[in-house]
Amino acid sequence: MAAGLSLKDVNLHFGGVKVLQEVSFNVEPGVIFGLVGPNGAGKTSLFNCISGHYKPNSGSITIDGTEVLGSAPSHLSRLGLARTFQHPALQLHSTVLENVLLGGHTRLPGGPIPWALRLPHTVRAERGMRSEALELLDRAGLGWAADRPADELSHGLHKGVELWRALLSKPSLLLLDEPAAGLSHGEVEQLISTVKRVRAEQDITIVIVEHHMGLISALTDQVVVLDHGRKLMEGTAAQAQSDPRVIEAYIGKDAADDAA
Repeated sequence: MAAGLSLKDVNLHFGGVKVLQEVSFNVEPGVIFGLVGPNGAGKTSLFNCISGHYKPNSGSITIDGTEVLGSAPSHLSRLGLARTFQHPALQLHSTVLENVLLGGHTRLPGGPIPWALRLPHTVRAERGMRSEALELLDRAGLGWAADRPADELSHGLHKGVELWRALLSKPSLLLLDEPAAGLSHGEVEQLISTVKRVRAEQDITIVIVEHHMGLISALTDQVVVLDHGRKLMEGTAAQAQSDPRVIEAYIGKDAADDAA
């Protein structure tokens, strides 16, 4: 079931540097939500707060009403959160299938002892997970690469492997960190099609950090724009692109005045 996400007055400081200031917004279950802004706006820092990699100094972050501020990534994964990274974090010398299977570890029963002993229920669970992973790769057109080392694939395919690894965990909340970074135009179009299909086929909430406004416009129901760690505006992608405050934040006041 898709999860809702709520942030209230989130603050993050590194020493005397205020990275995030009083950031608040709500993400309704089942939507595709965009988090955008110029370089240095605090987008990735906010993502790291939501996914448990940073601990905010104050505020509240809830998933379906459960407070998760400061929770470890492992705890958040058990609550249904999965994420990708701007630079894919793959095991390059492992096969594509092995990389995807890593996404299912939170769904496997028991602890390390049953797995070390290869008890029957753990073996059955492992076989079922392997079948699911192969099916995901086949549907993504990557079945041919299942047994190949990940380092034989292109950057664009690495992005795809990381996405399917995240989806194998059956998340209710999926965070995509700049999924279009480094992709060609054709790969971006394929990514848009893939995310639309995932949204249509799965009950999932998706939050995207992205600079590629074409992707944001094509996918999102709602966006929040950050600038210098503060929420600048909230609305649709079309509203953001026509908002004078957003234009000024992206291209500077003088250029915005010239454009006007």
